[in-house]
Amino acid sequence: MNNQTLCLCGSGIDYQQCCGPFHSGEKTPVTAEALMRSRYSAYVLRNGAYLQDTWEATRRPKAIDFSRENIAWLRLEITDIKKGGVKDSKGVVAFKAFYMQDDQEHVMTEISRFTRTNGRWFYLDGVIKSMSKVDLQTNQGKNAPCSCGSGKKFKRCCGVG
Repeated sequence: MNNQTLCLCGSGIDYQQCCGPFHSGEKTPVTAEALMRSRYSAYVLRNGAYLQDTWEATRRPKAIDFSRENIAWLRLEITDIKKGGVKDSKGVVAFKAFYMQDDQEHVMTEISRFTRTNGRWFYLDGVIKSMSKVDLQTNQGKNAPCSCGSGKKFKRCCGVG
């Protein structure tokens, strides 16, 4: 039996080899993108402590409350990266985060800024560029990528049956 679970951040890597060591405090992300992915996974897991720990201290909220959140995060797509490498002190990561709310799929597009202090990356802030419902009525055919985010063609994934 396979005990591996793919990481929620969409990297295609096992959680215990990807965001798991960041969430446990065993390691810290070495790039802004890795921090972005680990923060997304923390949102999915409702790990407020990790989110606060990776937020730049002067901008960190006093608390993160998930009790009123009625969404289920589905997948993350990184759309652009500017700087944020192992030798940079600043970085920008643009992404789309897909989620379900009220039985409808939505997408949030954000541009997040990161800063590195004493060799450690922190989330500085982000600008939400758009939030909208995903048009589920669009039929791109069985050869289109599956909307579940698996990376497989629809006909080889959810279209089987």
